[in-house]
Amino acid sequence: MPTREGRPLMLLHRPRLSFLTRCAHGTPHRALATLVLLGLVALLAAVGGHGVSERLAPGGWTPARAESTRADAFLAERFGAGRPHLVLLATARGGVDEPGAARAGRALTERLAADPHTAWVRGYWPGSRPQLRGRDGHAAAVGVRFSGDERAVLAAAKAVTARESGRSGPLEVTVAGEAALFAEMERLSTEGATLAEMIIAPLVLLIMLWIFGSLVAALLPVVVGAFAVVTTTALLRLLSEVMTVSVFVLNIATALGFGLAVDYCLLMVSRYREELAAGATPVRAAERVLATAGRAVAFSATTVAAALGALLVFPLPLTRSLALGGAAVAVCSAAGALLLLPALLVLLGPRINRYDVFARWRRRGRRAFAEGRWYRLAMWVTRRPAPVALGTLLLLGLLAAPGADARFGMYDDRILPASSPVARASQRLRADFDDESGNAASVVLPGLRVTPRPEEGATAEAGAGAAEAADPEDAADAPGTPRPPDASTTAVDTYAARLSRLPGVRQVRTATGLYAHGRRAAEPGPWAAGFTGPAGTWLSVMPDAGVSVLSPDGRLLTERLRRAPAPTTALVGGPGARLTDTEDALGDRLPAAVLITVAATLLLLFVYTRSLLVPVKAVLLNALSLAATFGIIVAVFQQGRLDVLLGPLDGPRTTDVVIPAVMFCTAFGLSMDYEVFLLSRILEEHRRGSPTDLAVAVGLQRTARLFTSAALVFAVVMGSLAACDLVMLQLIGFGLAVAVLLDCTLVRALLVPAIMSLAGRANWWPATRHRARDRSGPDTAGRSGRPAPTAVGGA
Repeated sequence: MPTREGRPLMLLHRPRLSFLTRCAHGTPHRALATLVLLGLVALLAAVGGHGVSERLAPGGWTPARAESTRADAFLAERFGAGRPHLVLLATARGGVDEPGAARAGRALTERLAADPHTAWVRGYWPGSRPQLRGRDGHAAAVGVRFSGDERAVLAAAKAVTARESGRSGPLEVTVAGEAALFAEMERLSTEGATLAEMIIAPLVLLIMLWIFGSLVAALLPVVVGAFAVVTTTALLRLLSEVMTVSVFVLNIATALGFGLAVDYCLLMVSRYREELAAGATPVRAAERVLATAGRAVAFSATTVAAALGALLVFPLPLTRSLALGGAAVAVCSAAGALLLLPALLVLLGPRINRYDVFARWRRRGRRAFAEGRWYRLAMWVTRRPAPVALGTLLLLGLLAAPGADARFGMYDDRILPASSPVARASQRLRADFDDESGNAASVVLPGLRVTPRPEEGATAEAGAGAAEAADPEDAADAPGTPRPPDASTTAVDTYAARLSRLPGVRQVRTATGLYAHGRRAAEPGPWAAGFTGPAGTWLSVMPDAGVSVLSPDGRLLTERLRRAPAPTTALVGGPGARLTDTEDALGDRLPAAVLITVAATLLLLFVYTRSLLVPVKAVLLNALSLAATFGIIVAVFQQGRLDVLLGPLDGPRTTDVVIPAVMFCTAFGLSMDYEVFLLSRILEEHRRGSPTDLAVAVGLQRTARLFTSAALVFAVVMGSLAACDLVMLQLIGFGLAVAVLLDCTLVRALLVPAIMSLAGRANWWPATRHRARDRSGPDTAGRSGRPAPTAVGGA
């Protein structure tokens, strides 16, 4: 009878055949049928997911019902106001006022106005507005705002960019603006995803070859990873039909799909080879794998999906699409591991070890189990658990310390690489033009109409009568109580003067004039439309030159504006208000997200381990690991601690307010992935009758090489994102790579053995000790060379 470690295999465990095993992998014929069916599913998914990138949206960073969103929508719908989606920067060697350049500029403006997707066009031509001409006279700007939702705006901006950018007679045209930024981010993220796919598959194959030795076994994670990515892409395509799906989901789904597939394949293929080496038939080995490693994979995937699903509580389209996309990745990766992989294992059988280039080295490594480096490390830790635990906790605390100085903000065009034409055009707009209205806050006063001063009638030429175009009945429907024109004008004048005296405010523009420090001046903004109409009135608040509105300074200014007494209900919009609303939405829902994640993790791990202490320990250690990761991110991306080695990073010196929440949910799920892998083998050894210290050492020896290899693969996958030219993807890639490497080294290899050793029998309370399935106990003469339980102390 085949044996393992000197014991009869059948006495060791009698796995019950699950419905999944009986239906899909019970015989080679069923395995082949399963493989063919899943191949058809993958083919259909590849066809269904084609063109998914065209369905993804670039924005979703601000809650749909936030005050800033409502203010911006009110301006666009009722006044035809707001920032242009696209700014075309036209340069001419001889100057933009030369006859040829002026004719080309007027023709450009006319073509843009004739576009059916255009809501309005305002530019230097034909009115020669000085604010839209560069200081040297060789550049002029034309702003365009499009109609429709985010996807329609992005598509229209891409079409205009493709048609108008480049040489146009005497003019050289480049693009900037929000839509240009989103289009460039999409291009860079798509290039990053393509680069990642080109890098990931060969590197994963090489690492798998190094881990397994066998070329056949090394190919399996690549196959399962491809299945996970293809099916997830199809699900994203379906999701895009019913909700806004962020373009960044595609990058994260590709990387996460490969990472999870590799994790699951490492665990299951290694266990399958163990069972074959013990003499089991391919079918019996696959059954055993599904009963042990497969159970761990199912719990792990559920935990990852729950952690990512917690993002649903945040009212941001970006985070909600990432939640569903990430959960889809976990489900598809688990499906590949539990359905596709066992079918392949059954069909391959012993051929899985074909072309094993490290066979001789592997046989030498199996001679003495107790001499394995991970076993020795675990035993070293369990002999001195308190010093190891304290030292590791101190190190994690030091790494987490920079996180206390985090300054949250949002990214703008400065996250683009210097080589980007959009980045160069945006930089020139800032340096060569007087327009700083992109930083301005918008204060909307619905239902409050004022009487413009006579000199203001001519300044709204760019608005093309936007106020007159408003429906007079809108005033009756708008919130607030309309006042007589004279009283309303006086109230708005007083309000504007009050706002202009607030700290951080340089000037306030209204329908009745421009106010600076409480005094009226006169000069319209370059994109100014009508400031008043039947629907109400609005004010443009320009911050001081030193105020960065997408930083804590912008939040402070927004809070001052919202606290200032207003003559009616006021809606504050603009970039600083968007940052404030996003940060508030995340902060308000963060406790709920943490509670859901922790509760789901504790419940799943309790069901898996029947222990109370082990789940609590897992959650606390994961929190420490994530805190250390956050500290490293702040040190690198905000404080520039690695600029000497890496060079200055693109982007403002702030920590993006959205990305850490996304990254931490992902990292938490992956950390629990490795925790389940380690616990699965520790539990097996403990239930055989091994004391805690020995069970931990054996479990670490059995799985450490797997989860460290999985972490290495995932770090390589994330490193491919870090190689992208987009700072957001660099932050995600670097942060997740650091998180998994910290987790598999300091946490799993040192803290887990130390704390479990200190806890002793308390690890397993309140579960009753499982009866050892082999009463004779581990055999010291077995092939593994594992010592008997009595040879090692521990509870």
